Amino acid sequence: MDKLEIKGKWNEVKGKVKQAYGDLTDDDLHHEEGKDDELLGRLQQKTGKARHELVSWINSL
Repeated sequence: MDKLEIKGKWNEVKGKVKQAYGDLTDDDLHHEEGKDDELLGRLQQKTGKARHELVSWINSL
């Protein structure tokens, strides 16, 4: 099972995500440790992408 691994540089990653999807807000991208599924669910609703696509994309940033 793939896992979203966000480490230390979340603000940098968040900026890149907002550049790619300008309609996302800081509230959409709020990440608390252990709540990866909640974050991915919000991103799926806004982007229409599948979970595995989002995980791969975020981990590549």
